Amino acid sequence: MSLLVFESLLVANRGEIARRVLRTAARLGVRTIAVHSEADAALPFVQEADEAVLIGPPPPAESYLDIARVLEAARRTGADAIHPGYGFLAESARFAQAVIDAGLAWVGPSPDAIEAMGDKINARNRMSAAGVPVAAGTPDPVADVDAAVAAAKEIGYPVMVKAAAGGGGIGMGVARDEDELRTAYETARTRAERFFSSPSILLERYVENARHVEVQVLGLADGTVVALGERDCSVQRRHQKVAEETPSPGVSDELRKRMLDGAVRAAQAVGYRNAGTVECLVDPAAQEYVFLEMNTRLQVEHPVTELVTGVDLVEEQLRIAAGDQPHAHLGAVTPRGHAIELRVYAEDPKRFLPSPGTITTWVEPTGDGVRVDAGYTSGNVVTPFYDPLLAKLCTYGADRGEAIERARAAVAGFTVEGLKTNLPFFVELLDDPRFVSGDYDTGLIDRMRS
Repeated sequence: MSLLVFESLLVANRGEIARRVLRTAARLGVRTIAVHSEADAALPFVQEADEAVLIGPPPPAESYLDIARVLEAARRTGADAIHPGYGFLAESARFAQAVIDAGLAWVGPSPDAIEAMGDKINARNRMSAAGVPVAAGTPDPVADVDAAVAAAKEIGYPVMVKAAAGGGGIGMGVARDEDELRTAYETARTRAERFFSSPSILLERYVENARHVEVQVLGLADGTVVALGERDCSVQRRHQKVAEETPSPGVSDELRKRMLDGAVRAAQAVGYRNAGTVECLVDPAAQEYVFLEMNTRLQVEHPVTELVTGVDLVEEQLRIAAGDQPHAHLGAVTPRGHAIELRVYAEDPKRFLPSPGTITTWVEPTGDGVRVDAGYTSGNVVTPFYDPLLAKLCTYGADRGEAIERARAAVAGFTVEGLKTNLPFFVELLDDPRFVSGDYDTGLIDRMRS
């Protein structure tokens, strides 16, 4: 069967997420189209699509980020819809509008919703008005470093300095006094201008010993919003996630209910449709949370939610985009068991610096409760042009202990040779008493490395 009006789907991305989306589309009987750069011509996602189009040289700005080239590929191949994956153009309101203007279905939220949640200051203010808890912070961009110093005195140290238009931890810094704030402000402003073409900076009260917990939401075609549980993303390096799990071991049932209800309100406040994630900071001692940001796309870590709910989030994305009725059970889904995701990167396992090269051996682990979403295989070259994520190694168990045991076995059974990977780090993580106990926060890796 094909999915309603979608006869063909173009995936405007690469690597494991492109392969992941293509897999569900193919299962639904939808003709699949991949776009790729010259550097990615030999990757599995290109080979597995029904049709593949070269859209440019390796630099992202000349290929995956070039809206005109992506739309031309869609026109040439007769695509009905475009799925952006995550990263690249996934949270570009301009791209979403261009897809719609071209008469294609956009597999994502509306351009208005993307824009509303893309600016962190606007998002904070919208969420506060909707009754979602937010950290004390600046309701407008701080004009300069002196204004930042004045605002920090009102908010109280420590403060988090952020790029208002940013994401992925780029430009973020913690300041515990005025000297640190002046340095962090200049760093954040410079990086915000460079990476996001916007120097706007906001300050928020920094939550000490916080956990980073997010809620998966689906805004359905009929306007209903459902929450499909939370994911703990506190294992981070440089403010970027390395491992995730669900349910969060740091969230009580009562707090979980409040967070899920708040996430639904957050999505409703911007008329949200399709898959999205409401990210929060949790104070585990007080069992309180504050809104952090909303990611208006599918998340890297979506597989752990799929493992505990049995919901194919990509299928639901396609159904929503096509105006189809959701699966009847979505509103009553109760997550069961426990799932863990480990992001396998081509990087040094001590300093976490990228390690491009040719993969000479690639052997994925198998077994009960093991899922591998991979973007590479033996013989592929990991280039320096893109994020060095190789694969997502996920395990599922009846409880957290079983999921951890299966993760240990899976890491031991995952062989990648020819370049460095962070698999040795996961051996450390899965044996670290703080992680095993579940009593950890976003500072875990720093403590492991200190």
